[in-house]
Amino acid sequence: MNDTVNRQILLVEKPTGKLGPEHFRLTKGTVPAPKDGEALVRTRYISLDAANRAWMHGATYRAAVEANTVMAGGSIAEVVSSNDPSLKPGDIVFGDTGWQDYAAVPAKHLTKMPKLEPMTHLLSVYGIAGLTAYFGLLHVGKPKEGETVVVSAAAGSVGSIVGQIAKIKGCRVVGIAGGKDKCHWLTSELGFDAAVDYKDGATYKALRAAAPKGIDVYFDNVGGDILEACLAQMNNRGRIACCGAISQYDGVPSAHGPRGVPGLIVVKRLVMQGFIVMDYMDQSQAALADLQSWVSSGKLKVQEDVIAGIENTPQALIGLLAGENRGKRMVKV
Repeated sequence: MNDTVNRQILLVEKPTGKLGPEHFRLTKGTVPAPKDGEALVRTRYISLDAANRAWMHGATYRAAVEANTVMAGGSIAEVVSSNDPSLKPGDIVFGDTGWQDYAAVPAKHLTKMPKLEPMTHLLSVYGIAGLTAYFGLLHVGKPKEGETVVVSAAAGSVGSIVGQIAKIKGCRVVGIAGGKDKCHWLTSELGFDAAVDYKDGATYKALRAAAPKGIDVYFDNVGGDILEACLAQMNNRGRIACCGAISQYDGVPSAHGPRGVPGLIVVKRLVMQGFIVMDYMDQSQAALADLQSWVSSGKLKVQEDVIAGIENTPQALIGLLAGENRGKRMVKV
């Protein structure tokens, strides 16, 4: 990395269909100078998430990403210089730096992280992915020992952790993923009890076979047709944790959406709740203690997919949206 040049990936056009490399451009700018209350940080690892695509549609829990601006995204970064007493050079932080080598960010918007190896774990199991899985499953889904938990996008950064936590809590776990290889990985490596390949085109039937006693907790990362298939198989007083809707982010969403809403929710007395991980950050220390304990004991396996080179960030996100990754995908800058 050249410490006098700031490479940046711009979103030059908001896509109306599927995201492509033509929507991005690599540029070179100057390294910014931090103002009072800001820190200059050097990006180390950029987090890639399906939410990156959702931000292009409009405002969500954050402002929309506009055309001809640096593509937004969180990262693990190192403090180079600081004009705020809470941070000093060498500190490791997490923040919304965007897709660039350097960023000047208000210190109040940066979270100081522990120095641990591998540093990549700060973006995966000890980062937003791990905390999202932890709080979404345990605080929203509220699984009980012996219940059946189903998770979609189960081979992804969040889903792969959700399933493993559910197993730790004594549940029967069924993952929904795309492709036989991913499904085999879930059952043979991560300990899922069963896996359903949605690309086979018979998701409802396969799910019925994998969860013959119905579904008590569904952790939804995708929405659309898979949500519909799970809704119909929920047990009375089941819980649905709505984390994301990947099926609606890139390209054309399902024409009819999930049928059975609100009918099935009423008849089965379901609880269906959306959540944002930031709502639970005041409890993050307890969550991290659990996650670290499970990783150190071998109960929770960490899968990371690291792509080298900031210039490869657009294609890495496009590939993530196509389901190329296993576990957490990130870019080493």
